[in-house]
Amino acid sequence: MAAARMGCSVIMFAMHLDSIALMPCNPNIGGSSKGHLVREIDALGGEMAKNIDKTFIQSRMLNKSKGPAVYSLRAQADKRRYSAEMLNTLRRVDNLHIRQAEIVDIIVNESKRAAGVVTSTSGVARARAVVLCTGTYLKARCLCGDTIDKTGPNGLKSAMGLSESLDRLGIRIKRFKTGTPARIDRRSIDYTQLEIQHGDVPVIPFSFDTRQEDLRREQIPCYVTYTNESTHAILRENLHHSPMYSGVIEGVGARYCPSIEDKIVRFADRERHQVFVEPEGEDSGEMYISGMSTSMPEDVQEAMYRTLPGFEKARVTRLGYAIEYDCVDGMQLDCSLMFKHVSGLFSAGQINGSSGYEEAAAQGLIAGINAARLCQNKPPITISRSEGYIGVLIDDLVTKGTNEPYRMLTSRAEYRLLLRQDNADQRLMKKGYEAGLISRKRYEQLITKIEAIEKEIDRVETHVIPPGDKINRFLEEHSSSRVITGVLLAELIRRPELSYDMLAPFDTKRSALPAEVAEQVNICVKYRGYILRQSLQVEQFKRSENTLLPIDIDYFSINGLRIEARQKLNTIKPLNLGMASKIAGVSPADLSVLAIWLKARRA
Repeated sequence: MAAARMGCSVIMFAMHLDSIALMPCNPNIGGSSKGHLVREIDALGGEMAKNIDKTFIQSRMLNKSKGPAVYSLRAQADKRRYSAEMLNTLRRVDNLHIRQAEIVDIIVNESKRAAGVVTSTSGVARARAVVLCTGTYLKARCLCGDTIDKTGPNGLKSAMGLSESLDRLGIRIKRFKTGTPARIDRRSIDYTQLEIQHGDVPVIPFSFDTRQEDLRREQIPCYVTYTNESTHAILRENLHHSPMYSGVIEGVGARYCPSIEDKIVRFADRERHQVFVEPEGEDSGEMYISGMSTSMPEDVQEAMYRTLPGFEKARVTRLGYAIEYDCVDGMQLDCSLMFKHVSGLFSAGQINGSSGYEEAAAQGLIAGINAARLCQNKPPITISRSEGYIGVLIDDLVTKGTNEPYRMLTSRAEYRLLLRQDNADQRLMKKGYEAGLISRKRYEQLITKIEAIEKEIDRVETHVIPPGDKINRFLEEHSSSRVITGVLLAELIRRPELSYDMLAPFDTKRSALPAEVAEQVNICVKYRGYILRQSLQVEQFKRSENTLLPIDIDYFSINGLRIEARQKLNTIKPLNLGMASKIAGVSPADLSVLAIWLKARRA
């Protein structure tokens, strides 16, 4: 979609047209750190945030008891509507042709540049750039007990031919695994035994362009229940039937999203595990049992789920399963998501070793932008670790690689106080505008917003609130110390128990401001010291990023580098010292050797 909107002629192949924007696992968007990615995708001109705003059935802001750096939106989607809305959006995009076919080969010319693809029916599509987004379909097989089906998710056909083509191109392939829980007939659950979870009112949109009036709809409740000793006993007694523990599964699973049988082994001391019971759609008859993915046999699954409170009479509509699939070693890519040794060939999403809809969407957007810019003879657009979670995600995949399905976490971002979800537009919309995915009008609206924020921060930092009975009564009511002399409004905002909005009655010079401006003023003033400190760290990092490393360096020829550092640097070929500093196995001493070598080379 991004490449087509940028003016390129694009053909998109899908194994099955009904699989476009399919949500084979939990139909939710966002969550801890993933909500940040969705906001960043929106700021760059992507579609995911707008689509979930159209199709959510429940929305909640997570981590509200913590600081704004880790606030994360999460919305449950109507599974069918989400897919249908995205497909309709795609069909309205000029320059974009959608075609159902399996791709079995990549055409590469004598110059080692991707030149098109070949379908399983011997069709040929010539192109100046190719983007691979294979999801979990690549040589996929689904496992449930002793049953193994060579299918992709939801029983759809797997892509069996492309792995051999990638192997012939010298692309290193890995084998990963993920899983999904059973779906339960919603009529067979006793909800009186479950904890109910309602959505937030008012709803906060994912997209910076969504209007509040477009979010007004009745939200559907979700629920929480817990496993118990009976659940765990059934699982322990049947571990030998699990493909995961019987040695049938070859792929590596996600550490941060383990199956229920893996949980009871790894966390044997836990008496119970939390289980989220969430609807798959407004008109769906199925509930998704989040937290209990499994590949156990059918009889074990049915017995296991019926041990949950409220599930005594539960009827399984779809069994849980594990799915294995091929992916590539992300360290073969550069930061534009193009393969280093095959010009014009990009890859994005789970083929790069990541896990999750949001991680895939973020990479797809960047790969699409850069494939288009390559065709237009323009330099790639990249995002650094200090600019966005998308930058952290891609940098981790291409410089560190991953030995398991990679999931985005707030802890992976060194500068997370600066990379908040609320300021994604201020951080990244300029790049979206430069790529041609954000209109001039929308970008000018952002400039106006930033000016309003800066003007109000300047006022707050100099405006004095005089002492008096009214302000002191207010402060006492909120367990805040009294003021004897005049105090800067900014100093009051910085008190943990107070905020910009709470102090409005005492701020007589305040103008009416949009809620999003007021929110930014509050955060920027309240956390000013921490933000300044982290901004200095970013400046230091940027200096190292600006120290470029020639792409043709033979690191084995540099005396003083440790063997491991030479091997990693020669494999990854970092573009700058900043990127080199993030490579596992490259020490500060190695970086010092590199800096000295560069200085001597320039002399």
